[in-house]
Amino acid sequence: MNVAGLFADLLVVLHLAFIVFVIFGGLLALRWRRMVWLHLPAVLWGALIEFVGWVCPLTPLENRLRAAAGEAGYVHSFIEHYVAPLVYPAGLTPHVQLYLGVGVIVVNLLVYAYVLRRSG
Repeated sequence: MNVAGLFADLLVVLHLAFIVFVIFGGLLALRWRRMVWLHLPAVLWGALIEFVGWVCPLTPLENRLRAAAGEAGYVHSFIEHYVAPLVYPAGLTPHVQLYLGVGVIVVNLLVYAYVLRRSG
């Protein structure tokens, strides 16, 4: 694996970390209130991507890095086999994306309702 392939793998991990932050990052506000200022824009971005059906800018960047590495697709490394399917699930349709976007909003509304109740 060359440097571009390594960066592509790292980008997939970063992408997954961002998705986890979008879904569960509100829990960090229980400990660090200022995290809200980072998390809420991430939630809005994550939900917008799902609702509108846009492609996250990290995806084309990863594809360019894979092409630069001479990779035609995933080559069954640990990251590509286990992490990539979480970031790029099979059968992703606009209908499924709508449910994912609503799920992100609902989970975070519940978390922030709890944060507000706890602080008030």
